[in-house]
Amino acid sequence: MGTLEYLMSGFQVALLPGNLLLALAGAFIGTIVGMLPGLGPINGVALLLPFAFAMGLSPESALILLASVYLGCEYGGRISAILINVPGDAAAIMSTLDGYPLAKQGKAGIALSLSAVSSFVGSIIATIGVVLFAPLLAEWAIAFGPAEYFVLMVFAITCLSGLISDQPVKTAVSALIGLSLAMVGVDAVTGVYRFTFDSVNLSDGIQFTTIVIGFFSVSEILIMLEGTEKGQQALVQGKRTLFTLKEFLFSVGAMVRSGIAGFFIGVLPGAGATIASAMSYTNEKKIAGKEGRFGEGDLRGIAAPEAANNASACGSFIPMLTLGVPGSGTTAVMMGALTLYNITPGPQLFSEQPDIVWGLIASLFIGNVILLALNIPLVGFFAKLLNIPNYILIPAIAAVSFVGVYAIHSTTFDLVLMVGLGVFGYILRKLNFPLSALILGYVLGELMESSLRRALSISQGEVGILFEGTITQALWVLSLLMVLLPIYRWWRRRKTA
Repeated sequence: MGTLEYLMSGFQVALLPGNLLLALAGAFIGTIVGMLPGLGPINGVALLLPFAFAMGLSPESALILLASVYLGCEYGGRISAILINVPGDAAAIMSTLDGYPLAKQGKAGIALSLSAVSSFVGSIIATIGVVLFAPLLAEWAIAFGPAEYFVLMVFAITCLSGLISDQPVKTAVSALIGLSLAMVGVDAVTGVYRFTFDSVNLSDGIQFTTIVIGFFSVSEILIMLEGTEKGQQALVQGKRTLFTLKEFLFSVGAMVRSGIAGFFIGVLPGAGATIASAMSYTNEKKIAGKEGRFGEGDLRGIAAPEAANNASACGSFIPMLTLGVPGSGTTAVMMGALTLYNITPGPQLFSEQPDIVWGLIASLFIGNVILLALNIPLVGFFAKLLNIPNYILIPAIAAVSFVGVYAIHSTTFDLVLMVGLGVFGYILRKLNFPLSALILGYVLGELMESSLRRALSISQGEVGILFEGTITQALWVLSLLMVLLPIYRWWRRRKTA
């Protein structure tokens, strides 16, 4: 059978009434979970996994349900990012940079509808890529070893200087703060406690939920409280809730470019949607040049990260299905679902269990159509949330934030830490330090450290392994260019002045 025939057989599986109902339920649940700050797709899939197994679903039905939840979370993460400047997960951090400014301009509906279509375009591009290039791209991804991943992380961090072009030093400091926070906890190799200050509560490190809610949600509450009076509304929504054809054509290039880039980044095991959205945002900002209004409400600043993170999510299925290596934290949980059914993912899965593989791939097409159909009609409803007065909205945000953090370890220490980080984040925001760089530094820190340790272990401590090979050398050159770019811009501005 050819690829097209396999795909048609996959649609026969995915279009069964029971599987269609599971895809619809998963898409709706995923969107709701994605809206809640700090939960994200990993928690959404992990929560549904025991239910899927307990209901006695077949392997293909369970994967269709979990994949729909995964995609729904990627769609839903943008909603809180745009409306209240609190990303639902790490991949939605970039969406806050232009999404929230658009909401403050009364264009929340436009931002939400455009982000939904961007997510759809990115996902469809990536799903087509999964169908056409899975075996070839799996061979390419396997060429990335620990050294290549470490240099890739270095390149991702140096790319952050392009996000805030006029503040490269503050961006670098924010990223270093994030990397420092990622080092808190027990060293996985030596067992030594690092930066815990003899506190048992910090032995497991600082949880992502505490970080993101503290720096974004609590600091946003403090910002909102600065000018809040009784009866004042947080934001006023404009009359238009959908984008126009002109706005779509203005952003479609960013969608397509970011969708393609996000797919290729998603194929790399462990790279993830966070890196994809950050790099795509950076690239689009550079393409726009001086004409862009990135950070002030540029529509391409919404289209690029949303297309990239959804494309990356779909692309992460390739290493899981073809290599048995999770492409992201969420696909790692989905691999656990396969092991519950005594199924081992890998190259043989395509020949031994084609119904599972191609049913899953076909469900990605169907799930994205369902999500688009769900999200567009609800844009007006989501946008109206901005009309809630601050004296109601602020306590509601605080309540959700405190419950989300307390649910992790059920300790008051996490609540106190969240508030402390929130106050610190508020100070950083008043000093114009970009919090997006801080969160990205935190997210990349653990992967960066583990990749460096593995690389040095393989080379028996020889640092030269980080500079061997075409891929690492190319990434070092690109990283150097990213460092020199702000210096060049500063020199040009000084020369012009």
